[in-house]
Amino acid sequence: MKISPDVSKRAQKLRLLVEYHHGLYHEKDAPEISDEAYDSLVRELFKLEQKFPELKVIGTPTERVGGTPLEHFEKVIHAVSQWSFDNVFNEEELIEWDAKIRRFLKKEQGNIPEFSFCAEHKIDGLKIILTYKNGKFVRGATRGDGVVGENITENLKTIDAIPLTLKKPIDIIVVGEAWLPKSQLKKINEERLKGEESPFANARNAAAGSLRQLDPKVVRKRNLSAFVYDIDFIDFKGQKSTIPKTQVDELELLKDLGFLVNPHFSHSLDVVGIKKSYDTWIKKREDVDYGMDGLAIKVNEISVQKILGYTAKSPRYAIAYKFPAEEVTTVVEDILFQVGRTGVITPVAKLRPVWVDGSTVSRATLHNEDEIRRLDIRVGDTVILKKAGDVIPDIVRVLTELRTGKEKVFSFPKKITECGGDGSIERIPGQAAYRCVAKDSSAQLERKLEYFVSRKAFDIDGLGKRLIKQLMEAGLVSSFADIFTLKKGDIVNLEGFGELSADNLIRAIDDSRSISLARFLTAASIPQVGEETAHDLARHFKTLDAIMSASEADLASIDGVGPIIASSVFGWFHGNAHTESLKKLLREVKIESAENVDIKDLPLSGKTFVITGSLSSMSRDEIKEKIKSLGGSVSSAVSSKTSFVVVGSEPGEKVRQAKKFGAQTLSEDEFLAKISS
Repeated sequence: MKISPDVSKRAQKLRLLVEYHHGLYHEKDAPEISDEAYDSLVRELFKLEQKFPELKVIGTPTERVGGTPLEHFEKVIHAVSQWSFDNVFNEEELIEWDAKIRRFLKKEQGNIPEFSFCAEHKIDGLKIILTYKNGKFVRGATRGDGVVGENITENLKTIDAIPLTLKKPIDIIVVGEAWLPKSQLKKINEERLKGEESPFANARNAAAGSLRQLDPKVVRKRNLSAFVYDIDFIDFKGQKSTIPKTQVDELELLKDLGFLVNPHFSHSLDVVGIKKSYDTWIKKREDVDYGMDGLAIKVNEISVQKILGYTAKSPRYAIAYKFPAEEVTTVVEDILFQVGRTGVITPVAKLRPVWVDGSTVSRATLHNEDEIRRLDIRVGDTVILKKAGDVIPDIVRVLTELRTGKEKVFSFPKKITECGGDGSIERIPGQAAYRCVAKDSSAQLERKLEYFVSRKAFDIDGLGKRLIKQLMEAGLVSSFADIFTLKKGDIVNLEGFGELSADNLIRAIDDSRSISLARFLTAASIPQVGEETAHDLARHFKTLDAIMSASEADLASIDGVGPIIASSVFGWFHGNAHTESLKKLLREVKIESAENVDIKDLPLSGKTFVITGSLSSMSRDEIKEKIKSLGGSVSSAVSSKTSFVVVGSEPGEKVRQAKKFGAQTLSEDEFLAKISS
């Protein structure tokens, strides 16, 4: 297959960029991008080399093990070559790896011997190789480039988890991982900041940086630990012992000799068992005091390991099953525009589809023009995309090193078709955002109607985006009130509807005719008024009539409102554009008055909650409503003001942020107990 100049240039630039970040990570312990983003670059280069073998050069970084040993340490030639694992990132790739080793065994043996798997935590630390003579620790080294490492014996002697004398006087070479407890990282970074040093980006870099200190006293102060997980060589020196036949046997022997072995390994008969263990530890990885970025999967039977052997850089019998990446690289294919319900225009990046944090992402908000300029995002750029848990995907960096000169500089247009009228747009005074000049475009109306019927507002079951569009195109709905005047005959002949589904929709609309004041204010799409402000207004004024009668000064005096929001609310209720439509709507719905309760007397008054993951007992909207009804507030981001982080199943980055900001985490049961007490 002929290689285009663009592909060839892309591979060359990728190779240089991977080399650069490889050196920062392995040799300087000072990475500029996350491990996940680095893996993503290596992965793209590997795929290009697989598709176009001619692109592969001698010494390609996709086949390199570790980094070059540092000059100020004595060099150590390893008695047994060291390797790094290949990675898989999802169940499909795991299944393919299993199939590949079975094909290899069939080819080599003519049959496939029975084998199973051992799954261990993949610790995010620094690989170490420990040598013992007659049971005495004589040398410790880093992996280095796999052939030559660095002699860090004196530093490793400061780690209490590494025994200086084994329980049996044998010769042995073992492999493990030195790691820094997460609880220690915060203390170390505080000390570095006081000394005007840059903080370590993560526990792995801190561990590596510590072990490369020239003064062992500094290393001892950092309280590192270490797990040992493999035996490279063993001579029992006449001692009564059995040579391990499996990886599980090896781990048990290592424990018996006095090494610290991670207790969370498991034995699986097949990939189904591996996946079960993987799913368990995705949820529990924050429960341990060390960083882990996946599971290390090994064929359990050592006899089968020997048949499988090694590739140029990795053992065939083992793989790293990585947890879903929260940062990946992808390409900005275009920049589109999204018109919101209040006419605000949001630029959106159309991305080359990429798997990140458990789902495929093809779009990411660019927020506003200023943010695009700050990051210097251009169409055609390779970017680092971040997504964690329920956080909206975000572009955090442009990899300008991969630019070819064909990228297109972005500039905000003067007109957007979706704005209606002549499509003109304008910058909002005092903000970095643009909005439609016309206030009545069909795109804005469609967004408003979608939000009006959503769970946060009137919560009309069965009435979603697709149906709103159908009703608008059929000329059946052009205002909020129109939704409540729909009859069965209006919708029974629409595509996808029949007698029963039409009856169900009309019933759902009728069931939604009564709404709280706060939810009504949220549903109305009043500029500047979100859920929190709506609750503030409802709590203060109690009734819709009181809000409509309030002056701008009355509105502005409420804590959390202020003059800008007050002007928007006053203008919305007193402008001709909404007066008539509001009258029509009030003929169809009942707005319940807010309870006459002082918020300061409510049990969650002054408490701010953040929710992460899924809760089984109630929906996220129900949780928010419950918290607000008890006087609390809900935020989308963890900060120093956060009181509690409610943790459901499959939580995201917010659990880590809770620890960072000192917020208390609550399980679902603990949260339910708190709101019930």
